[in-house]
Amino acid sequence: MSQHKITSTEVHVLEETLSSDYKHVNIRLREGEYQYELSKVIADFQLELCFPDVKALIKKIYGEEKTNDVQLVRKIQTILKKMEKSGVIKILPKIKPWELQRYALLSFKFIDSDKNQISFATDEQIKQARERLKIILNQQKVPKIQMKIVIAKICILTLITALTYTIIVWSLIQSSINPIIVVTAFSLATLCAIILGRTLSKD
Repeated sequence: MSQHKITSTEVHVLEETLSSDYKHVNIRLREGEYQYELSKVIADFQLELCFPDVKALIKKIYGEEKTNDVQLVRKIQTILKKMEKSGVIKILPKIKPWELQRYALLSFKFIDSDKNQISFATDEQIKQARERLKIILNQQKVPKIQMKIVIAKICILTLITALTYTIIVWSLIQSSINPIIVVTAFSLATLCAIILGRTLSKD
């Protein structure tokens, strides 16, 4: 599956899942049955901070050749819909309209309809996933901070350029022109315009 920048919705789902305790669900999660195997595979993806679609799940469980089996795809989609209604998984919004729906567990730990406790991740795995999520979020914050700095720089340079040109015009309409003020203001305006041009061309 291709990687992409984690969206705010995905971050929210990951944070809820990683912090969730045992969740009661009205479905049986017995090893060997479809809903158990699907939950286990979704958990594996989610621990890597990814969200699988139906074909990614089928490929992981049955192999790539089965991803083109229309009947199997529809059957798995029906089971996933049942799992969603039972509170095991959540269907995520599509990033692009033509993409398949992606799925996320609402917890890594469940108490099923038979009152059995099922865990699809160890505490250590959950801790490691939290740490990976924290690192990714910190990395995604850096471009935002850099963009704010660039915008502030552009605003300051624009303001200085406008002020220096105003000073030049004001000096030229005076009865006695001070060449030092005019030359200094013009030099500063030119310098700011050059820096502003370079900044805009880079960003």
